[in-house]
Amino acid sequence: MLETVEQQTRARPAWTILWLHGLGADGHDFAPIVPELVRPDWPAIRFVFPHARVRPVTINGGVPMRAWYDINSLSIDQRADETGLRESIAEVDALISRERDRGVPPSRLLLVGFSQGGAVALASGLRREAGVAGIACLSGYLPLGDKTRAEITPAGIATPVFMGHGSQDPVVAPVLATRSRAALQDLGVKVEYHAYPMAHSVCNDEVRDLGDWLTVRFAGG
Repeated sequence: MLETVEQQTRARPAWTILWLHGLGADGHDFAPIVPELVRPDWPAIRFVFPHARVRPVTINGGVPMRAWYDINSLSIDQRADETGLRESIAEVDALISRERDRGVPPSRLLLVGFSQGGAVALASGLRREAGVAGIACLSGYLPLGDKTRAEITPAGIATPVFMGHGSQDPVVAPVLATRSRAALQDLGVKVEYHAYPMAHSVCNDEVRDLGDWLTVRFAGG
């Protein structure tokens, strides 16, 4: 089981937000966003921020760092190391199972990820037999696009997706995000997509839009 950083908004959380960090960061990276994101009328939530394992990253000269998978190239079809990605999918599934054991079923769990973490959130959530309440991919993209069509589940197709991306992103080019959105929509996934005048980061407008989207998810649950 991956080590995690956790925060609860109130006692006895009814929902979980499992938030995956980006390349080279760790579970502490997005923990400060909780007070900016959470709204007074939301249910009690457990935020879980796992630390990815340390592994060499090819495009960074093989330097070991926390990463959900190796990045082999900048091509969208070859960007993700499939073996590492599938290992991380299994680790996310284990964390979701732990939340179920702690009283929060997948139907009240939301997967959120930034950059590489967003790619893993999509890859994991779309393949689950027991679907999650929603997937939010921030500054990320859909990996293994050529295999997703064969591996996506009915629950994955029914899972709502939020995508937010910077129009000036030099790390994950905006075209990767728009292609990913089109691929998801072609599979029948409902995608809410937002573009922001920013680089590879998160902005206040995105936090607001993500909060609006989460509010709808909580109301539906």
